[in-house]
Amino acid sequence: MSTPGILITSRPLDEYCHLFGLTRSALCAVPGPVLDCPGGAAGLAAEARALGVRVVAADPAYAAPLTALTALARHGRDAMAASMTATPHLHLSPRYRPYERYLRSWDRARRLFAADSAAHPERYVAAALPRLPFADGSFALTLSSYLLFAYPGIFPPAGQLAALTELVRVTAPSGEARIYPLHDGTGRRCPHLDELRAALGRRRISSEIQRTPRPGDGRTRQVLVLRAAGHRRRPGPGISPRERAA
Repeated sequence: MSTPGILITSRPLDEYCHLFGLTRSALCAVPGPVLDCPGGAAGLAAEARALGVRVVAADPAYAAPLTALTALARHGRDAMAASMTATPHLHLSPRYRPYERYLRSWDRARRLFAADSAAHPERYVAAALPRLPFADGSFALTLSSYLLFAYPGIFPPAGQLAALTELVRVTAPSGEARIYPLHDGTGRRCPHLDELRAALGRRRISSEIQRTPRPGDGRTRQVLVLRAAGHRRRPGPGISPRERAA
């Protein structure tokens, strides 16, 4: 079942790209499967599969019946709508992204998830950090959104360290794990991020903070990128300077 207090969201593929500094073409170039953890009721696995990209989603909520899970996802959609009204400073301005259009993209993603998880249940694994049922180095790219830093009451510093280490364990040595956001639900940045990165370094995990452009308002997002130390970095999926200027 889902963890109490954690929203089940329904983000579409394009939102994943914006959050993590990816493009569809870069995602297609990833040389292996992609892990989405937690996957929630996102459309990523279904939409990426249509592009020829294999995505495995992991989330403890997948232990629930599909009808219960989609109901939780609808609640997550309603919670997002309420947050946009109550705390607009935490969201992209409707001038750049009209709220109703954005919420409709969640509705579509939720429907895609429901259909895809029913047709391909093997791609949706009921599992929770910090222990994942995957072999070492199973994924070329690992994405984790709106969990470890978004819910510090559920993931204290020790829990964050254990979960981040696990995400790197299941990622191929030549790949990387990307984590977003680095702040909680009030917009407060993780106050112990430097100490956390130092602890990761002692575990031979290199880290960097990449800044990616946020559509519309010129602000940037900060993404934590983790790699197994001691391995040469290959060109990772992302946005080229030419694509940023487009």
